[in-house]
Amino acid sequence: MSIDSIARTEFPEGHVVFFGIDGKIILTPQSFEHSSTIRSMHIDSLSLGRQAKVASDVYIDFPADENSAPDLAILRDDAHREGKRYSFEDVLLISEVVSTSSVRKDYDDCTAKYGRYGIPIYLVVDPYAQEVVLHTQPTGTGYIAAHTHKYGTGKLPIPLADGRTFTLDLDELPFPED
Repeated sequence: MSIDSIARTEFPEGHVVFFGIDGKIILTPQSFEHSSTIRSMHIDSLSLGRQAKVASDVYIDFPADENSAPDLAILRDDAHREGKRYSFEDVLLISEVVSTSSVRKDYDDCTAKYGRYGIPIYLVVDPYAQEVVLHTQPTGTGYIAAHTHKYGTGKLPIPLADGRTFTLDLDELPFPED
């Protein structure tokens, strides 16, 4: 498929389209819960400072062309782009918000990938299960520790490797509508 044909394609409303390096086109539904959850995490990240390097759906370079555009990434303050992107080595925390189509990817594939590359903290935020899984202590195959926290149970302080603390307000995460 050429760039011109992609530009003229009308993708379904409410979907996000990602273009992979390997030529794959990934069409993912963007639900209100997904968008609202990311927005809530961005609001919580303001405690890190207005100039904190926090991004959503922005590609981060990983080795072996395994790039990733996580739902939320918090980077070191001294991170610098290499070309147009930041490196996985600059990442302090990655969070993926579960969609109905991404359950296996977010819980299994991303846990293995982010652990393998030493991402210090990986959060899986699941609006449908109404829980957050905090993964720490990365290994070559995933993470040693995983702690589950239910929505509506207060504030979850998450110490970052640079000494700052990202506090996720579990009371403010949006519940899915019926």
